[in-house]
Amino acid sequence: MGTSAETVAFFLEQLEGRDVSARKMFGEYGIYAAGKMVALICDDTLFVRPIPEAATYLGTPVEGLPYPGAKPHYRIEADLWEDADWLWGLIALMARTLPEPKPKARKPAKPKGHG
Repeated sequence: MGTSAETVAFFLEQLEGRDVSARKMFGEYGIYAAGKMVALICDDTLFVRPIPEAATYLGTPVEGLPYPGAKPHYRIEADLWEDADWLWGLIALMARTLPEPKPKARKPAKPKGHG
């Protein structure tokens, strides 16, 4: 189905003024904070990785699959997005807790051709 631009706009509006952005990926969106991908928005639903800190924050997390073939994530229902402070607490927690992204491998230099 894909995520609507309106859904992502609402999510970002809730976190306005904070270090959060969204990048479109295959019709869905990756959510970034502090330089890390911290969540996904797929089919108009927010998903975060199932880490113990997120489970504690959520209380009773609900698992779901963000896309076919994905590992289970915690599904955050849209009505929870209404509380901007709660939503920021979750996103900030993910940004603090998730490991730094691995540095991208450098492409080897192309050999200089003759001619």
